[in-house]
Amino acid sequence: MPNRKGLFANLGADLPAGLVVFLVALPLCLGIALASGAPLFSGIIAGIIGGLVIGPLSGSHTAVSGPAAGLTVIVLNAIEDLQAFDLFLTAVVIAGVIQIVLGIIKAGVIGYYFPTSVIKGMLAGIGIILIIKQLPYVFGVNETELVRDYIPFVNDLDAVLSLKLLINEFHLGAIIIGFASLFILVLWEKPFIKSNKALKVVPGALVAVIVSIGFNKFFKFYVPNLYINTENKVNLPDITGWDNMLSQFIIFNPSGLLNPEVWMVGFTIAIIASLETLLSLEAADKIDPYKRISPPNRELVAQGIGNLANGLIGGMPVTAVIVRSSANVSSGAKSKMSAIFHGFLLLLSVLLIPDLLNLIPLASLAAILLLVGYKLSKISLFKSMYRLGWDQFLPFIVTIIGIIVFDLLKGIGLGMIVGVIYILMRNFKNSHFLRDREDDGLVHIVLAEEVSFLNKGALINSLNSIPDHKKVLIDGSNSKVIDYDVLEVIENFKTNAKERDIEVETINIKPVTIKSLH
Repeated sequence: MPNRKGLFANLGADLPAGLVVFLVALPLCLGIALASGAPLFSGIIAGIIGGLVIGPLSGSHTAVSGPAAGLTVIVLNAIEDLQAFDLFLTAVVIAGVIQIVLGIIKAGVIGYYFPTSVIKGMLAGIGIILIIKQLPYVFGVNETELVRDYIPFVNDLDAVLSLKLLINEFHLGAIIIGFASLFILVLWEKPFIKSNKALKVVPGALVAVIVSIGFNKFFKFYVPNLYINTENKVNLPDITGWDNMLSQFIIFNPSGLLNPEVWMVGFTIAIIASLETLLSLEAADKIDPYKRISPPNRELVAQGIGNLANGLIGGMPVTAVIVRSSANVSSGAKSKMSAIFHGFLLLLSVLLIPDLLNLIPLASLAAILLLVGYKLSKISLFKSMYRLGWDQFLPFIVTIIGIIVFDLLKGIGLGMIVGVIYILMRNFKNSHFLRDREDDGLVHIVLAEEVSFLNKGALINSLNSIPDHKKVLIDGSNSKVIDYDVLEVIENFKTNAKERDIEVETINIKPVTIKSLH
């Protein structure tokens, strides 16, 4: 069992785990910032805040926070729509405040009200868009004006179709590095790597990044036409010196507080970030070997404070992230100290080795995100959802299509609508149990535990289908709640039954008086 005497009681396990999480988080912080159209430095800031601010405040021993793939679509579209990163930061501040309020009013249960089919559809839709958005970088099309030709914003289908034109713009060096990185990442998923004690502790993403730097150095000296130049590599600012460091932080724009569009972005970030956090928190608790339960409301407050801090100093919005959390658990972390230590290492990396980080080709980061996108939307997920039946598959696929064609919130909304329709159809069918006994001509109708106005149509259909000259017993013994609408249907049937020579008896059903509207 973990030692519970304090943050510093398990350093022997937590510090090595924190190092592994740092190695996983560093390329992801840069890559997700790249995919989101945000300054790369903002991804590092978000990772640092996730460790040093959210880490101590969180009630989870295993969850690690940072920039999340699930927010890339929202961030990308919001920055494009608002046309100013400082206005976007104002939305992040608003999102942080909303999350704090959600935690205070104990809204941590909201994650339980989203169907699994819609949640999986949301992640798969994000994965597909992530893949589409990273393809230009793998092909070496990294200049801003060209990337905009290929990356779809919201429902820009022309941009998707224009991906076929990449063959005319590609950079061979970027393609080699991108596919070499992909090869390493796939190789690192193989059992023989995972079973090797030495190799399994080294993240595949880190190996891919290091190899990509080596490839590019080789190109520089031996194949200059394949060399990837500064514009197509990570470009973090030089923050040596206190004054220079402060000048790199982008401050939020207070005027955005009066902009309804900024508030809408803030609300969207708050809801999606909270949902992803709660899902990741639950997943992290499931893989925790000590089976500790994390308080969801406290986590929302911690995430809100973290996003508030990110908005104030120029960081991207963050959530609890299952990729970092699973790396944390599998590396033997026993307390939240590992998450805090990973944030400290991210800070040190920016202070001490910015020149090394700036050697990383964007094509390598794009390859990392291609694999993330694939894992979110792999074919096996579609097959498993289809095998579960149309009531699961249809909301799942509608959510994906809605996200790709429209945007994230509309996609989730469409998926929820389809899910609710299936619930209504189930309610329609499961309002009662009808048995026609041939021996004595009795039609026995047993009402469900809860019979609402949603069940009215099904009950009317059943009552109308009963042949004349029958004896009907309507039994409400099992029912805890019977809506007035249903009681009214039963009373109307009693009145009509006399003309059809049907004898009606009820058990535990309260009679009601029906008044004419005239």
